[in-house]
Amino acid sequence: MTEKLIILGSGPAGYTAAIYAARSGLEPLLVEGVQPGGQLTITTDVDNYPGFPKGIQGPDLMIAMREQAERFGTRISSGNVIKVELKKRPFKLSTEDKSHECETLIVATGATARWIGLESEQKLRGKGVSACATCDGFFFKNRRVVVVGGGDTALEEALYLANFAGSVDMVHRRDEFRASKAMQERVKNNKKITVIWDSVVEDINDVSKNKVTSVVLKNVKDNKLKEHPCDGVFVAIGHEPNTVLFDGVLQRDEKGYLITRQGSTYTNIEGVFAAGDVADPVYRQAVTAAGSGCAAAIDAERWLQSKSLSP
Repeated sequence: MTEKLIILGSGPAGYTAAIYAARSGLEPLLVEGVQPGGQLTITTDVDNYPGFPKGIQGPDLMIAMREQAERFGTRISSGNVIKVELKKRPFKLSTEDKSHECETLIVATGATARWIGLESEQKLRGKGVSACATCDGFFFKNRRVVVVGGGDTALEEALYLANFAGSVDMVHRRDEFRASKAMQERVKNNKKITVIWDSVVEDINDVSKNKVTSVVLKNVKDNKLKEHPCDGVFVAIGHEPNTVLFDGVLQRDEKGYLITRQGSTYTNIEGVFAAGDVADPVYRQAVTAAGSGCAAAIDAERWLQSKSLSP
């Protein structure tokens, strides 16, 4: 059976694309991937998604999106796509135990935050440890936070957090930033931000209390350790778009994000569209991902109509 549309990914972009496509009669098949629900399933409080004045838990939001997609007829298949063949139509996709064919494809495989790699970091995710200042900064009003990193992303996160936090301490393993000069000047001139040079985070306390109380810093020059009190840790060492599967097939930028035609979700292959964080190195928000998922579904439907393949 050749599907009219397959959607890869089950985050806000994938589910929104499914909702719009299903309501248009495209009967989409959504392949949910290795982390059903995407990054929001490891996010606790979501306070900035429209329509939830009291906030909502990330997993609850994704369950609601899934139910809405299924209500309109979206079929959901578990599994992780390990191979794609997009050079001729119908497109072919293979998981570990299934194969699918489709006329159009929406790639909504998202991006994964880079983490330090500490066990405590994983256990305290959503409990004071975050990789998104825009998502979680508001919860740290007048609190002391640490930002880990030294690139443009880290400096942007620090400047954003300075709007809420009582103080922002940046931890950078080098003795100079890699960010743009303009960004460096803004950080330097912000009285709330202090930089701790030549240092890395060795551990995050306190797992036993189920909240962040401090970080253990190691000076990379003399290997000395010190405990640094804080209420939150924001890891800002970059994101990895989940696009390895499309290497050499779909056009990607220097960071690996899928490139779309300006003002649309079209990729370089006709009938293949990209939505959400997989094609967004700038905003990376649930609401922008959902918006691009909507756009991708509309683009896919119009493309199918132009080829007389849609209902």
